Amino acid sequence: MKLTIPDMSLVALVGASGSGKSTFARTHFAPSQVLSSDTFRGMVADDENDQSASKDAFEALHFVAGKRLAAGRLTVVDATNVQQHDRADLIRLAKEHDVLPTAIVLDLPERLCVARNASRPDRDFGAHVIKRHRQNLRRSLKSLQREGFRRVHVLRSEEEVAGAEIVIEPLLNDRRELTGPFDVIGDVHGCREELEELLSALGYAPGTGHPGGRTAVFVGDLVDRGPDTPGVLRIVMDMVERGHALVVCGNHEQKLVRALHGRRVQVSHGLAESLEQLAATDDEFRAKVDAFCDGLIAHYVLDGGKLVVAHAGLPERFHGRASGRVRSTALYGDTTGETDEYGLPVRLPWARDYRGEAMVLYGHTPTPDAEWVNGTMCLDTGCVFGGKLTALRYPEREVVSVKAKKVWYEPVKPLLPAEDLPPSATRQREPAVLELADVTGKRILQTQAHGRVGVSAEQSAAALEVMSRFATDPRWLLYLPPTMAPSSTSTVEGHLEHPEQAFAEFRSAGVQSVVCEEKHMGSRAVVVICRDETVAPRRFGVDGTGVVYTRTGRPFFRGGESAALLTRVRDAVTVAGLWSELDTGWLLLDAELMPWSLKAGKLIADQYASVGAAAQAALPVATEALAEAASRGVDLGELLDRTRARKSTVDAYRTAYRRYCWPTEGLDGVRLAPFQVLASEGASHHERPHAWHLALAERLRTADPALFTATRTLSVDTTDEDSVAAGTAWWQELTAAGGEGMVVKPAANLTRGTRGLVQPGVKVRGREYLRIIYGPDYTVEENLSRLRTRSLDRKRALALREYALGLEALQRVARAEPLWRVHECVFAVLALESDPVDPRL
Repeated sequence: MKLTIPDMSLVALVGASGSGKSTFARTHFAPSQVLSSDTFRGMVADDENDQSASKDAFEALHFVAGKRLAAGRLTVVDATNVQQHDRADLIRLAKEHDVLPTAIVLDLPERLCVARNASRPDRDFGAHVIKRHRQNLRRSLKSLQREGFRRVHVLRSEEEVAGAEIVIEPLLNDRRELTGPFDVIGDVHGCREELEELLSALGYAPGTGHPGGRTAVFVGDLVDRGPDTPGVLRIVMDMVERGHALVVCGNHEQKLVRALHGRRVQVSHGLAESLEQLAATDDEFRAKVDAFCDGLIAHYVLDGGKLVVAHAGLPERFHGRASGRVRSTALYGDTTGETDEYGLPVRLPWARDYRGEAMVLYGHTPTPDAEWVNGTMCLDTGCVFGGKLTALRYPEREVVSVKAKKVWYEPVKPLLPAEDLPPSATRQREPAVLELADVTGKRILQTQAHGRVGVSAEQSAAALEVMSRFATDPRWLLYLPPTMAPSSTSTVEGHLEHPEQAFAEFRSAGVQSVVCEEKHMGSRAVVVICRDETVAPRRFGVDGTGVVYTRTGRPFFRGGESAALLTRVRDAVTVAGLWSELDTGWLLLDAELMPWSLKAGKLIADQYASVGAAAQAALPVATEALAEAASRGVDLGELLDRTRARKSTVDAYRTAYRRYCWPTEGLDGVRLAPFQVLASEGASHHERPHAWHLALAERLRTADPALFTATRTLSVDTTDEDSVAAGTAWWQELTAAGGEGMVVKPAANLTRGTRGLVQPGVKVRGREYLRIIYGPDYTVEENLSRLRTRSLDRKRALALREYALGLEALQRVARAEPLWRVHECVFAVLALESDPVDPRL
């Protein structure tokens, strides 16, 4: 005997004491799924049979059950549940969490229950208790479904109990196994010609579906108002029958079914047209229409939970759940109870506050254009009112529309652009608003490149301090650069870092072709530049033509210097022809801004220069004193030689940091070295090879050689010894001439290797430059030996997580997702920067 139970359900075991409910629960369900009243009595009173503790025990049981149901987990309540008021609490709990309640009744003979209890020394109540349970149970059997249980299974013998098999059924709305691709189509409302034209534009052929295996998904309201509801239904019903389409129920389909069933409904809002058109068809077709519309599901969860389709939209808490409330919300939306100036219900702006992971596509409320509102899009663009019939290609996010042939039905409310809608209208796009809840506390972010990335509450708090006090306007903060991993520690004599290790790392990861880029000693800079003053307000909701900020989001300049730099960058982009070539009004550049002293002047003066000055003042005096003592015959051992050597290392230290400092006046002396075009309108460019990015950077340098600096590069084949030797020699030449070192990157840019995502770049710093980082005497062998034990794993893991978050932010920018979606990734990069990793790495 198979007992079917919905995947997301509250199961109530019903039966007299001794009927075997606990044994049944242990046999068919996992221990974590079963909440036993006896167990909870034991928890609160140390005695599972203490009936005086029942009130507290059931309060605790219901609390835990609520937590499980909120998480969408199957929950089984093992109690007698023979009285209606006890079951009412469970029905209420199921409704509260929008899950389906199921009853499994063990209606076993009274004598069997009495005998079982008599064999248990802990059950000392008499047979009269069993008799009362049985009487209550018999009175309850006919009313269980009326009480609200969606499924009731009754087992009346030991044989039936022994032969029972639990079958967990997914809910009808759970189609997560369907991954698409999909074409989600907005409200059709009887516009057959427009539907045929749209399906043709999408690539569908009548009767054969889509050659690319795509599936059409209709958001409901196929019927009413338009000129040919039967024609639309014939097309869609045939597509569904052939497996080429899915349909969710709209409020107009539900009302049509009620009318076809003879129920009293108001024949308004286009229903009269549908009934008249269907009256001209035969009985067989009308019966098919009735069965089709009556069987429609209120919403679908698709593509592993990444896509939800519901006629009127659906808040995240209802995704994949089943109840009258969920169905009503999916069909009609949630209203305030008020009406607007047109007599239409005012709907709650759920999409404005939506923060779910799934994309939600819907219709119901016509709007002139399909627009993203957080992770949602309304596809009802008022075709029947003379607007358009619109579809969204998923996962491509491409909007496809065809114009209406005419105004088929005069709307009650004018189809106005969003900015012209009255304040009470439902389709208002709010200005970009960031909420504290979006970035505080522990958070898990899903990235396409690297899966789930966690941010702790402590990291979030540290980032909030920086972001709120020092960062530029968050509407400009589209991206923060990740930290960069150093190469593995070198064993080459006198070196802590060496190219041999970097090349070997990429080779072991399966990366053959790498590009070595000169590492400029400056400060990492992100540049957002717009073609003119009209772009930023329209695209980012902020005035200005751009911004230049540091890797922690702080503005590089204040006032006129920033404007002057942005003007020169914009002019260079124009001369280079990048606006038209990339078909964009804005660019996001990753660059190095020099000199280092421009941003790090205080650091140099307070940390590096002060150490150098103190050593320069103290060491000659110490050397002289030691030499005098030695001349008197004092045995100093190696102290004098070591002090003299320290003087030379301090000289090398001072020379090292001075190479990266030079005076500037305004923009005179300021140099910018771009090395990557991160994003432009509609595109992120992390999958383009580095050669493409560097070629565009060279065009900017040609346009303004006084501002832009070239980045020297060398390509290396990690599997070729001669090529590796050439790369090593090139690094030696760079560093011998005073350069900082180089960054080794996979030539293809975003790369997955034999062990997953590959580091986007590994820095190999020069021997002398590392004096700035590790101190003047780090090359002394005892110091170098100690430094070679440095642990890099945490730094490397951090670099990959920040890289993935940065890519996710760029992809969301390219898709024109709302500010909070972009900003949560940017904020997370800054939060991870507070991780306690050795800053010298």
